[in-house]
Amino acid sequence: METPFGKEKDREFMHQAIKLANKAYQEDEVPIGAIVVDKDGLIIGTGYNQTEQNFTQAAHAESLAITAAGKSIKDWRLNGCWLYVTLEPCAMCMNLALLARLDGVAFGADSPLFGFRLDNISSFQLYQEGAISIVPGIRSNEAAELLKKFFRNKRKGDVK
Repeated sequence: METPFGKEKDREFMHQAIKLANKAYQEDEVPIGAIVVDKDGLIIGTGYNQTEQNFTQAAHAESLAITAAGKSIKDWRLNGCWLYVTLEPCAMCMNLALLARLDGVAFGADSPLFGFRLDNISSFQLYQEGAISIVPGIRSNEAAELLKKFFRNKRKGDVK
């Protein structure tokens, strides 16, 4: 499976999401970044994890990027758009992507703890007419390494 933008653009878009993940890292948040790209390949929404500073799981990177994209185009329907996120989305964020009518989700690292693929994937058919495209593994090593670094530092008691 591929996005409509091609591998080179996918790597560029994920690079932008990784930059946002680094911003989360600097703010002592789990380093996850996300962007929403419209059908023309323009970034229309960005977000990075802000769950600690906002005291809510609703402040996941994906949720913030999708919200920003909707505000950018003044429509909650994100038909033709793609979400790029550094970590496999959780079930909450994947369902948000479906409700927002995104065409697809591209992600970097797998999430063995909370990734949506741990759930019954058939539940994702509830709010959609067609299948959402999913492209895993874009810059997965870079995304995973940043997460590993964050949690290694947390175990050592370092802030950053």
